[in-house]
Amino acid sequence: MLNSRIEAFAKLGEIMRLASESYNSKNDILKEQYPAFYESLQAAGYGNPWFTPSNIAFALKSWSEVLTEVSINNWIEEYSDRILDTEPKRVAVIMAGNIPFVGFHDFFCTLVAGHRFIGKLSSDDKILLPAIAELLISIDISFKDVINFTENKIENFDAIIATGSNNTARYFEYYFSKYPHIIRKSRNGVAVLDGSETDEELEMLGTDICSYFGLGCRNVSKVFIPQGFPVEKLFTSIQPYVKALYDHYKYMNNYSYYRSIYLLNNTIHLDNGLFIITESEQYSSPIPVLNYERYTNIDALKEKLMLNSESIQCIATHIFTADTVVPLGRTQHPGLGEYADGVDTMKFLLDL
Repeated sequence: MLNSRIEAFAKLGEIMRLASESYNSKNDILKEQYPAFYESLQAAGYGNPWFTPSNIAFALKSWSEVLTEVSINNWIEEYSDRILDTEPKRVAVIMAGNIPFVGFHDFFCTLVAGHRFIGKLSSDDKILLPAIAELLISIDISFKDVINFTENKIENFDAIIATGSNNTARYFEYYFSKYPHIIRKSRNGVAVLDGSETDEELEMLGTDICSYFGLGCRNVSKVFIPQGFPVEKLFTSIQPYVKALYDHYKYMNNYSYYRSIYLLNNTIHLDNGLFIITESEQYSSPIPVLNYERYTNIDALKEKLMLNSESIQCIATHIFTADTVVPLGRTQHPGLGEYADGVDTMKFLLDL
């Protein structure tokens, strides 16, 4: 059974790779071979303007990179003996809707672990994951009886995984405290530079900042820079994204709003007509804004980041290594074992 699940997800990965290569191009292969999936991708974009074709294709590519038999088998090796002894449970997953396929990792882990999946869909993304589920069922019909989605109140479950804002997390913790649970709060990606970065490396950082318009919890919303680093150089990062940002009306509405707020409040900032950079101790920032903070000692900064780890999802840097550190440009390409909030989802599922 485990081998058949792995094979099914690897086949799904092949379809997602095909989709990533053809959906945002003039290539009609996806439309011809998987018309229902193609239509679902179209519908998701119509329903949520943040889900642009390029963002959907980016998400598909990111997942296709790790959904290979080799990658899945390498990841599953430490869990495989326990999976064979899994007693199926009903696992409810309350999903966010901030970026395309945001609930996919929980969906994947739950099914590979041998449990039943009950997905509570976000109003911002009611289409993409059910479309993925239909593909998976077409590959292996045995998944049909263990996947269920709902937009209503979730009932009859044994454990829950819920993702939301800090406010909704407090509600989740109260309401679901009697069940085995993983409750995820708001986190952000950060980057640490040392001033030696080339323009190419800064543009890689731009992917961490601008992919999905910065809406993901792994997107970089704050950059730590050394004393003497010219702040305006950070604008180099967004150069590859200028057209995509400028052409998106919701992004530009946000930009206009926060530009007005910063001007009215006399908040010191840099503004290039598209993007805002401001000095702040805050880790989170609104969509058109990048926070920065200067540091003088890298060891002191590493200690500070460790103390604030509950606010940080990942760190993009080439200066040091740690469990949450990824190379510049890779924050939105997590491996299967890079669990949200550092909580091992598979261990949780296998301990039920």
